[in-house]
Amino acid sequence: MSQGYAIELYFETALENQVLKAWNVLARCNISKKLIDNQSRPHITLFSSPSIDPPMLENVLKSLASKQEYLPLSFSSIGTLPDENNLLFLSPTPSLSLLQFQAQLCDAMQKEGIEISDQYRQNSWIPYCKVAEEVPSTQMADAYTLVRKLKLPVSGYAVDIGLVEFPPMRELFSFVLGNSEEA
Repeated sequence: MSQGYAIELYFETALENQVLKAWNVLARCNISKKLIDNQSRPHITLFSSPSIDPPMLENVLKSLASKQEYLPLSFSSIGTLPDENNLLFLSPTPSLSLLQFQAQLCDAMQKEGIEISDQYRQNSWIPYCKVAEEVPSTQMADAYTLVRKLKLPVSGYAVDIGLVEFPPMRELFSFVLGNSEEA
């Protein structure tokens, strides 16, 4: 049984590989391998909910993807959130195109009657790409130091959008940006 769904924005291969490099270094150093174990894929979460109607979202995402060209991204800083997950992430330099795309997604979902939680509302959403989850508190400084060696900024493009169900992580569908075909 599913515990939740997320709409994720995926990267082109070169940028994805830069993020995977951080995941692998942290796993080799026995700091965090949860993202690898979950068979996750580097991404920015645009929306998440404990329950959703996937068939309804398929049309929303297909339409949105077809109207959106690739989104330029530049991960220029490292951050963490003050919660129990001990999450370490790369933060993209805020761009109008990324913020507008996420706002358009929320608007389209609200038109379908989907409620948007505060975390994903305009002026509240914090875009980030996880590099480690459940980092032991005693290893957070080491994890941060290892991720800093990525030589930020790392830049590339977001190229497709998809819906995943979790756990376990399972992609239900995805669409290439600028194209109405399934990825």
